[in-house]
Amino acid sequence: MKKLVVFIFFTLGISSLFAQEKYFSKTATVKFHSDSKMEKIEGTNSKSSTVIDASSGKLEFAVLVNAFQFDKSLMQEHFNENYMESTKYPKATFKGSIENNDAVKYNTNGTYKINVKGDMTVHGVTKQVTFPAELKIDEKGIHAISKFSILCSDYNITIPALVKDKLSNKIDITINSDYQKMK
Repeated sequence: MKKLVVFIFFTLGISSLFAQEKYFSKTATVKFHSDSKMEKIEGTNSKSSTVIDASSGKLEFAVLVNAFQFDKSLMQEHFNENYMESTKYPKATFKGSIENNDAVKYNTNGTYKINVKGDMTVHGVTKQVTFPAELKIDEKGIHAISKFSILCSDYNITIPALVKDKLSNKIDITINSDYQKMK
């Protein structure tokens, strides 16, 4: 009898391990935008990696800072050297979870409004953040989009005094990701 109970618990444990559904993307797009008196500042990174564990709602993102592209090469240089210090802080990360993951039916086509909460690390500073997102699920996979804002000052990103009154402390971020099921 004891062997049967152990076998049942072992089988249930193994089946729940295999039941985990993970989705990933290595081409998630992260865009940021800041309006300023001087000029429009926009950067785009289409080489971000992300994973969602559908069974738990856990979500992770990794963004290589020096992979952001700008319209002007001088802007890209200033971004990497003066603001983000990308040699010292090469990546930004997010580790968290979907707060209302139970409401998402990963095997059913539809659009789901979600809230994401976790730790975002930028420029060596980690802050807990919460932001809205949307998951669109169809036969191609999962498409996620989120729009939120952060403040440079929250992440110790210093705007030089010379241009401080001309650049915005607020950065608007848009994330788009097409997830595929891990095999």
